[in-house]
Formats: sequence, structure tokens, C-alpha cells
Amino acid sequence: MDINIQAIKFDPTEKLQDFIHKKVGKLEKFSDEIRTVDVSLKVVKPETAMNKEAAIRVQAGTELYAEKLCDTFEEAIDNCLDALLKQLQKNKEKHQPR
Repeated sequence: MDINIQAIKFDPTEKLQDFIHKKVGKLEKFSDEIRTVDVSLKVVKPETAMNKEAAIRVQAGTELYAEKLCDTFEEAIDNCLDALLKQLQKNKEKHQPR
């Protein structure tokens, strides 16, 4: 599984990159079909509390996508992953033989 991190107009810290790799790596437990995961990070203007945006696009047979806006990038990543897990489970149920 390839994990690509793109930070728009800032450089993510090593700690943030490690956090993303650790959390996104857990998606492999839920689907063997995941080939690439693209993570996009952006600070939204104006400088308010809820200004960290994370978007995650997963290529797993079909394309899954989640985007969240939170106080911190870590919180946004966690919320995106929760949404993606639900999408993976629905996708898995839809493709199971009856």
C-alpha cells in the first residue's frame, strides 16, 4: 500500500507524517484491495479554531473519499478514517455473495 502525503502551502512535521502513516496503515486490516492512499492537508483561512482540513482518498477497487475540518490535523485524520472505515464496511457488504 502506497501512502502519499501532500501538504498545501506548509511542510508537515515528522511527527505528523509518522502519525498519518501509523493511522492510515491500519486500513490494511479492513481490506486487501487497498493500493494507494492519498492524504491532503490544508490550513483553511481565516485563522480560526476549526481551520485544519484533511482529505483522504483510498483506491480499493472503487474510490473512497473523506474530508473533514477540525481543530487539529490529528483530529481531522481520525475523523476521516472513521468515515472511510464505514465506507469500506459498506463496500465489503455490497460485494459479498448472498
